[in-house]
Amino acid sequence: MKPSVALIRTSIVTFLLVSGLFACSSSPDRSTGTSTQSEQEPVSITDYETPTSAQNDASQQKQSAIKVKQSHPRKYTVREGDTLWDISSMFLQDPWYWPEIWSRNQQVENPHLIYPGDILTLIYVDGQPQMTLTKPTHSVDSADGPLPIKKLGPTIRREGLDANIATIPGDAIRQFITKPRVVTKKELEEAPYIVASDDERLILGDGDRIYIRGEIDKERVRFTVFRPGEVLIDPESDEILGYEAIYAGEAHITNYGETASGTLTVTEREVLIGDRLLAQDKSKVNNMYFPRVPDRVIEGQIISLFDALFGIAKYQVAVINRGNRDGVEVGHLLETRREGATIDDRYSRKIWSEIKLPDERSGLMMIFDTFDQVSYGLILESKRVIHKHDIVITPP
Repeated sequence: MKPSVALIRTSIVTFLLVSGLFACSSSPDRSTGTSTQSEQEPVSITDYETPTSAQNDASQQKQSAIKVKQSHPRKYTVREGDTLWDISSMFLQDPWYWPEIWSRNQQVENPHLIYPGDILTLIYVDGQPQMTLTKPTHSVDSADGPLPIKKLGPTIRREGLDANIATIPGDAIRQFITKPRVVTKKELEEAPYIVASDDERLILGDGDRIYIRGEIDKERVRFTVFRPGEVLIDPESDEILGYEAIYAGEAHITNYGETASGTLTVTEREVLIGDRLLAQDKSKVNNMYFPRVPDRVIEGQIISLFDALFGIAKYQVAVINRGNRDGVEVGHLLETRREGATIDDRYSRKIWSEIKLPDERSGLMMIFDTFDQVSYGLILESKRVIHKHDIVITPP
């Protein structure tokens, strides 16, 4: 017996209704992204919470660490002689975060290319500080307000390749970029030396004729004149890390032989008989530095002060007992600390009581030249005199 048409229609409708209910009960809820199979079954929060990546956590921590000075200017017009470090010090408590507040702004594609006349304004976007840049313009008054104008005319404009402001004051380290060196005992002993002068003087200067004894590279004509300086000793291990080569001047070799001859072309201090020669090293010349906090803990000590006996301050140079082998890189920022003294507590109830005072921050240094076991650093900030044997450490 064939089923009636009404019965077939009823069966189809029932099947579709059941199928639709099943689909609804098993499909994910688009508004929450969770399943609704059972309202009574508890849903773990991990089922619908999107995990935050370690990179986002690090970025948020870095942003929250940026502290703006309460007395910062609302706007600042860049001037000749300014540096990125000085400008950032006006706005931020920790100037090394300046790439963070400028990298968020598409106007400032490269924060290292800011020029005198540019107007910088600190604003807040989503609660985070951000630097905006405005190029200088002229304006005229009109009914609709001031209108920007730009004068056009046949003019000649000359700009050097380094017309943009520097990261740090270049004059403070220019003399150290190729001139201070750390040499080994072998390099020191094998370096050619000045044996005499043309008029038999002992103290020499610019233009004086000199005679050199020792093996000289005949492929070179320009040499740095130096004299042996301080022996660099690690205060922790008593290991000899190298010998400092103190820059005295430059010489141009004109005649080669068993006894070579040449002329002093530059002297920044008196040149003496017995001073030695090194080939000039231009490989480390760097006109742009990027101060940044190391991504690891670096701790060491100051082992030498350049041209200072007692202490140094801002824009002076120090040598530390950490180098390439310790992960130190050009641009690394290290905090300098004066070690706390150990004193007797005269008011303690104990018969003999000594306490050590906490270390105090004395300044901030930027590494600008590295060797295998030592590095040269420029003092960017100094709250007090910085001494030999002061501690250097990654800023907190």
